[in-house]
Amino acid sequence: MIAIDWGTSSLRAFRLDPQGRVIDSRRSDQGVLASAGRFEAVLDEIAQGWDDRLVAMAGMVGSRQGWHEVAYVACPAGLNEIAQGMRRIESSVPGDREVWIAPGLSVVHADGVHDVMRGEETQICGLLDRLGPGSHLACLAGTHCKHLRIDDGRIRDFSTAMTGELFQVLSEHSILGRLMQPGPHDAQGFARGLDHATLDGDLIEHLFAVRTHGLFDVLPASALRSFLSGLLIGHELRRLPAQAQTVHLIAPPALLEPYTTALTRRGHRVQVHDEQVSARGLYALARRLGLPMA
Repeated sequence: MIAIDWGTSSLRAFRLDPQGRVIDSRRSDQGVLASAGRFEAVLDEIAQGWDDRLVAMAGMVGSRQGWHEVAYVACPAGLNEIAQGMRRIESSVPGDREVWIAPGLSVVHADGVHDVMRGEETQICGLLDRLGPGSHLACLAGTHCKHLRIDDGRIRDFSTAMTGELFQVLSEHSILGRLMQPGPHDAQGFARGLDHATLDGDLIEHLFAVRTHGLFDVLPASALRSFLSGLLIGHELRRLPAQAQTVHLIAPPALLEPYTTALTRRGHRVQVHDEQVSARGLYALARRLGLPMA
Protein backbone atom coordinates (compact mmCIF):
# COMPACT_ATOMS: atom_id res chain seq x y z
CA MET A 1 0.00 0.00 0.00
CA ILE A 2 0.93 3.66 -0.31
CA ALA A 3 0.70 5.87 2.79
CA ILE A 4 0.77 9.65 2.33
CA ASP A 5 1.15 12.37 4.94
CA TRP A 6 -0.09 15.41 2.99
CA GLY A 7 0.36 18.63 4.89
CA THR A 8 -0.09 22.31 4.13
CA SER A 9 3.32 22.92 2.60
CA SER A 10 4.72 19.46 1.81
CA LEU A 11 3.89 15.80 1.48
CA ARG A 12 5.64 12.54 2.29
CA ALA A 13 4.78 9.30 0.54
CA PHE A 14 5.71 5.84 1.82
CA ARG A 15 5.45 2.49 0.10
CA LEU A 16 4.74 -0.36 2.51
CA ASP A 17 4.92 -4.10 2.04
CA PRO A 18 1.98 -6.32 3.12
CA GLN A 19 3.49 -6.57 6.63
CA GLY A 20 3.57 -2.78 7.05
CA ARG A 21 7.31 -2.31 6.58
CA VAL A 22 8.42 0.85 4.75
CA ILE A 23 10.29 -0.19 1.60
CA ASP A 24 10.50 3.17 -0.16
CA SER A 25 9.70 6.82 0.51
CA ARG A 26 9.53 10.13 -1.31
CA ARG A 27 9.12 13.79 -0.41
CA SER A 28 7.61 16.70 -2.30
CA ASP A 29 7.03 20.40 -1.73
CA GLN A 30 3.57 20.04 -3.31
CA GLY A 31 1.58 20.54 -0.14
CA VAL A 32 -2.14 21.22 -0.03
CA LEU A 33 -1.74 24.92 -0.81
CA ALA A 34 0.40 24.24 -3.88
CA SER A 35 -1.78 21.33 -5.03
CA ALA A 36 -5.19 23.02 -4.97
CA GLY A 37 -7.21 22.00 -8.00
CA ARG A 38 -4.77 19.30 -9.11
CA PHE A 39 -4.59 16.80 -6.27
CA GLU A 40 -5.00 13.80 -8.57
CA ALA A 41 -2.09 14.89 -10.76
CA VAL A 42 0.17 15.39 -7.72
CA LEU A 43 -0.75 11.98 -6.34
CA ASP A 44 -0.10 10.35 -9.70
CA GLU A 45 3.30 12.02 -9.90
CA ILE A 46 4.46 11.12 -6.39
CA ALA A 47 3.33 7.49 -6.86
CA GLN A 48 4.93 6.97 -10.28
CA GLY A 49 6.39 3.46 -10.54
CA TRP A 50 4.52 2.19 -7.49
CA ASP A 51 1.84 -0.22 -8.67
CA ASP A 52 0.06 -0.53 -5.31
CA ARG A 53 -3.68 -0.04 -5.63
CA LEU A 54 -4.45 1.10 -2.07
CA VAL A 55 -3.61 4.70 -1.14
CA ALA A 56 -4.28 5.89 2.43
CA MET A 57 -3.74 9.57 3.17
CA ALA A 58 -3.79 11.82 6.21
CA GLY A 59 -3.19 15.46 7.00
CA MET A 60 -4.56 18.71 5.61
CA VAL A 61 -5.54 16.87 2.43
CA GLY A 62 -8.66 15.94 4.43
CA SER A 63 -9.36 19.50 5.58
CA ARG A 64 -11.85 22.00 4.21
CA GLN A 65 -9.06 23.45 2.06
CA GLY A 66 -7.88 20.02 0.92
CA TRP A 67 -8.91 17.44 -1.64
CA HIS A 68 -11.94 16.21 0.28
CA GLU A 69 -13.08 17.23 3.76
CA VAL A 70 -13.28 14.36 6.23
CA ALA A 71 -15.03 15.03 9.54
CA TYR A 72 -13.19 14.99 12.86
CA VAL A 73 -13.61 12.00 15.17
CA ALA A 74 -14.29 13.00 18.76
CA CYS A 75 -12.02 11.77 21.55
CA PRO A 76 -11.76 9.51 23.44
CA ALA A 77 -10.95 7.42 20.39
CA GLY A 78 -8.89 4.38 19.51
CA LEU A 79 -7.94 2.65 16.28
CA ASN A 80 -11.45 1.32 15.68
CA GLU A 81 -13.17 4.70 15.94
CA ILE A 82 -10.53 6.46 13.83
CA ALA A 83 -10.64 3.74 11.17
CA GLN A 84 -14.42 4.00 10.97
CA GLY A 85 -14.00 7.72 10.31
CA MET A 86 -11.93 7.13 7.16
CA ARG A 87 -13.59 7.98 3.86
CA ARG A 88 -13.02 6.64 0.37
CA ILE A 89 -13.01 9.35 -2.29
CA GLU A 90 -13.81 9.17 -5.96
CA SER A 91 -10.80 9.81 -8.16
CA SER A 92 -9.55 9.30 -11.68
CA VAL A 93 -5.94 8.67 -10.67
CA PRO A 94 -4.35 6.27 -13.18
CA GLY A 95 -3.76 2.71 -12.01
CA ASP A 96 -7.25 2.14 -10.61
CA ARG A 97 -6.12 3.47 -7.23
CA GLU A 98 -8.41 3.04 -4.22
CA VAL A 99 -7.95 6.32 -2.34
CA TRP A 100 -8.86 6.80 1.33
CA ILE A 101 -8.42 9.79 3.65
CA ALA A 102 -8.15 9.48 7.43
CA PRO A 103 -10.10 11.80 9.74
CA GLY A 104 -8.68 14.32 12.16
CA LEU A 105 -9.40 14.25 15.90
CA SER A 106 -11.24 16.70 18.13
CA VAL A 107 -11.59 17.11 21.85
CA VAL A 108 -13.54 19.41 24.15
CA HIS A 109 -11.70 20.39 27.32
CA ALA A 110 -13.34 20.83 30.71
CA ASP A 111 -13.55 24.59 30.11
CA GLY A 112 -15.59 24.02 26.94
CA VAL A 113 -12.77 24.96 24.56
CA HIS A 114 -12.25 22.75 21.51
CA ASP A 115 -8.93 21.44 20.22
CA VAL A 116 -8.20 19.60 16.98
CA MET A 117 -5.45 17.77 15.15
CA ARG A 118 -5.27 16.61 11.55
CA GLY A 119 -2.41 14.40 10.42
CA GLU A 120 -0.73 13.93 13.78
CA GLU A 121 -3.33 11.33 14.78
CA THR A 122 -1.81 8.82 12.36
CA GLN A 123 1.52 9.12 14.17
CA ILE A 124 -0.22 8.14 17.38
CA CYS A 125 -2.09 5.33 15.60
CA GLY A 126 1.32 3.92 14.72
CA LEU A 127 2.10 3.76 18.45
CA LEU A 128 -1.17 2.53 19.93
CA ASP A 129 -0.63 -1.16 19.25
CA ARG A 130 2.89 -0.94 20.70
CA LEU A 131 2.20 0.92 23.92
CA GLY A 132 0.23 -1.76 25.71
CA PRO A 133 -2.28 -1.20 28.52
CA GLY A 134 -2.09 1.62 31.02
CA SER A 135 -1.64 5.38 30.76
CA HIS A 136 0.96 6.98 28.48
CA LEU A 137 2.12 10.48 27.55
CA ALA A 138 3.12 11.46 24.02
CA CYS A 139 4.65 14.64 22.61
CA LEU A 140 4.49 15.42 18.89
CA ALA A 141 6.90 18.29 18.35
CA GLY A 142 6.36 20.64 15.44
CA THR A 143 5.03 24.03 14.43
CA HIS A 144 2.00 23.27 16.56
CA CYS A 145 3.13 20.82 19.24
CA LYS A 146 0.63 18.25 20.49
CA HIS A 147 0.64 16.70 23.96
CA LEU A 148 -1.52 13.61 24.37
CA ARG A 149 -2.68 11.28 27.10
CA ILE A 150 -3.35 7.73 25.98
CA ASP A 151 -5.25 5.33 28.23
CA ASP A 152 -5.46 1.62 27.36
CA GLY A 153 -5.00 2.14 23.64
CA ARG A 154 -7.33 5.14 23.33
CA ILE A 155 -6.46 8.80 22.88
CA ARG A 156 -8.12 10.28 25.94
CA ASP A 157 -7.14 13.93 25.68
CA PHE A 158 -4.71 16.25 23.93
CA SER A 159 -3.71 19.90 23.81
CA THR A 160 -1.91 22.12 21.32
CA ALA A 161 0.96 24.54 21.92
CA MET A 162 1.81 26.93 19.07
CA THR A 163 5.46 26.91 20.13
CA GLY A 164 7.06 26.59 16.71
CA GLU A 165 4.89 29.23 15.07
CA LEU A 166 5.37 31.61 18.00
CA PHE A 167 9.14 31.13 17.76
CA GLN A 168 9.07 32.05 14.07
CA VAL A 169 6.91 35.12 14.61
CA LEU A 170 8.94 36.44 17.54
CA SER A 171 12.36 35.79 16.00
CA GLU A 172 11.49 37.16 12.56
CA HIS A 173 8.80 39.78 13.10
CA SER A 174 9.32 41.32 16.54
CA ILE A 175 11.82 43.48 18.37
CA LEU A 176 13.28 40.33 19.95
CA GLY A 177 14.83 39.35 16.64
CA ARG A 178 16.65 42.66 16.11
CA LEU A 179 19.72 41.60 18.10
CA MET A 180 19.78 37.98 16.93
CA GLN A 181 22.40 36.62 14.58
CA PRO A 182 22.07 33.33 12.71
CA GLY A 183 23.99 30.37 14.04
CA PRO A 184 23.74 26.68 14.93
CA HIS A 185 21.81 25.43 17.94
CA ASP A 186 23.55 26.79 21.04
CA ALA A 187 23.25 24.29 23.91
CA GLN A 188 24.20 26.82 26.59
CA GLY A 189 21.75 29.43 25.34
CA PHE A 190 19.00 26.84 25.09
CA ALA A 191 19.66 25.59 28.64
CA ARG A 192 19.50 29.15 29.98
CA GLY A 193 16.14 29.57 28.27
CA LEU A 194 14.86 26.38 29.88
CA ASP A 195 16.05 27.58 33.28
CA HIS A 196 14.46 31.00 32.79
CA ALA A 197 11.13 29.33 32.09
CA THR A 198 11.17 27.81 35.60
CA LEU A 199 11.28 31.23 37.29
CA ASP A 200 8.22 32.90 38.74
CA GLY A 201 6.16 34.74 36.19
CA ASP A 202 4.41 34.09 32.92
CA LEU A 203 5.78 33.75 29.42
CA ILE A 204 4.60 37.23 28.50
CA GLU A 205 6.84 38.61 31.26
CA HIS A 206 9.82 36.40 30.47
CA LEU A 207 10.01 37.15 26.75
CA PHE A 208 11.68 40.53 27.11
CA ALA A 209 14.68 38.82 28.70
CA VAL A 210 15.62 37.70 25.19
CA ARG A 211 16.28 41.34 24.32
CA THR A 212 18.00 42.31 27.57
CA HIS A 213 20.27 39.26 27.41
CA GLY A 214 21.48 40.65 24.10
CA LEU A 215 21.68 44.29 25.19
CA PHE A 216 23.85 43.51 28.21
CA ASP A 217 25.92 40.75 26.57
CA VAL A 218 24.61 38.04 28.88
CA LEU A 219 24.59 35.85 25.77
CA PRO A 220 26.20 36.35 22.36
CA ALA A 221 23.85 37.38 19.55
CA SER A 222 24.26 33.96 17.94
CA ALA A 223 22.82 32.26 21.06
CA LEU A 224 19.69 34.40 21.43
CA ARG A 225 17.58 32.27 19.08
CA SER A 226 18.42 29.19 21.15
CA PHE A 227 17.60 31.08 24.35
CA LEU A 228 14.19 32.01 22.92
CA SER A 229 13.65 28.40 21.83
CA GLY A 230 14.49 27.12 25.31
CA LEU A 231 12.23 29.70 26.92
CA LEU A 232 9.24 28.79 24.75
CA ILE A 233 9.72 25.02 25.00
CA GLY A 234 10.31 25.34 28.74
CA HIS A 235 7.00 27.13 29.19
CA GLU A 236 5.26 24.61 26.96
CA LEU A 237 6.45 21.70 29.09
CA ARG A 238 5.29 23.30 32.33
CA ARG A 239 1.91 21.71 31.58
CA LEU A 240 3.33 18.20 32.02
CA PRO A 241 2.95 16.34 35.32
CA ALA A 242 5.66 17.14 37.84
CA GLN A 243 6.40 13.48 38.58
CA ALA A 244 8.83 11.67 36.30
CA GLN A 245 7.18 9.70 33.52
CA THR A 246 8.07 8.22 30.15
CA VAL A 247 7.20 10.56 27.30
CA HIS A 248 6.91 9.12 23.81
CA LEU A 249 8.47 11.71 21.52
CA ILE A 250 7.98 12.11 17.78
CA ALA A 251 9.89 15.04 16.32
CA PRO A 252 11.52 16.20 13.10
CA PRO A 253 15.35 16.08 13.20
CA ALA A 254 15.75 19.78 14.03
CA LEU A 255 13.55 19.48 17.13
CA LEU A 256 14.66 16.07 18.38
CA GLU A 257 17.63 17.26 20.45
CA PRO A 258 15.90 20.35 21.93
CA TYR A 259 12.82 18.43 23.07
CA THR A 260 14.82 15.47 24.34
CA THR A 261 17.00 17.83 26.36
CA ALA A 262 14.05 19.79 27.72
CA LEU A 263 12.07 16.70 28.75
CA THR A 264 15.12 15.06 30.34
CA ARG A 265 15.93 18.19 32.35
CA ARG A 266 12.42 18.05 33.76
CA GLY A 267 13.13 14.51 34.97
CA HIS A 268 11.16 12.61 32.34
CA ARG A 269 12.34 9.54 30.47
CA VAL A 270 12.19 10.01 26.72
CA GLN A 271 11.41 7.28 24.22
CA VAL A 272 11.99 8.48 20.66
CA HIS A 273 9.96 7.19 17.72
CA ASP A 274 10.89 7.85 14.10
CA GLU A 275 8.71 9.88 11.75
CA GLN A 276 7.82 6.79 9.71
CA VAL A 277 5.39 6.00 12.50
CA SER A 278 2.74 7.97 10.54
CA ALA A 279 2.98 5.44 7.70
CA ARG A 280 2.60 2.59 10.18
CA GLY A 281 -0.43 4.38 11.62
CA LEU A 282 -2.15 4.53 8.24
CA TYR A 283 -1.30 0.85 7.76
CA ALA A 284 -2.90 0.02 11.11
CA LEU A 285 -6.06 1.94 10.17
CA ALA A 286 -6.29 0.22 6.80
CA ARG A 287 -5.94 -3.16 8.51
CA ARG A 288 -8.78 -2.31 10.90
CA LEU A 289 -11.03 -1.59 7.91
CA GLY A 290 -9.95 -4.80 6.20
CA LEU A 291 -8.67 -2.97 3.13
CA PRO A 292 -6.56 -4.93 0.64
CA MET A 293 -2.86 -4.29 1.17
CA ALA A 294 -1.73 -5.07 -2.37
